[in-house]
Amino acid sequence: MPRFSFTIGGPEGVRHAGTVHGQQFEDAITAIRQRIDADAGDTLEIGVAGFPPAHYRLVVSKLTGEENWKPVYSLAA
Repeated sequence: MPRFSFTIGGPEGVRHAGTVHGQQFEDAITAIRQRIDADAGDTLEIGVAGFPPAHYRLVVSKLTGEENWKPVYSLAA
């Protein structure tokens, strides 16, 4: 079962760091959501050894109030 390393933080820096196990990437995201409290605007960096991490930002839907991690895309220079 893959082990995903992650950090969660905001403008003040990293608040949570750790690892989670999951068969799929979505399982890891779900496990983090269930265990860690995060605030809108927080960033999540998550990945597996040997690959660059993925970056997400926690957003809240204006219509439903649901919180979801949305990918943050960076433009190459």
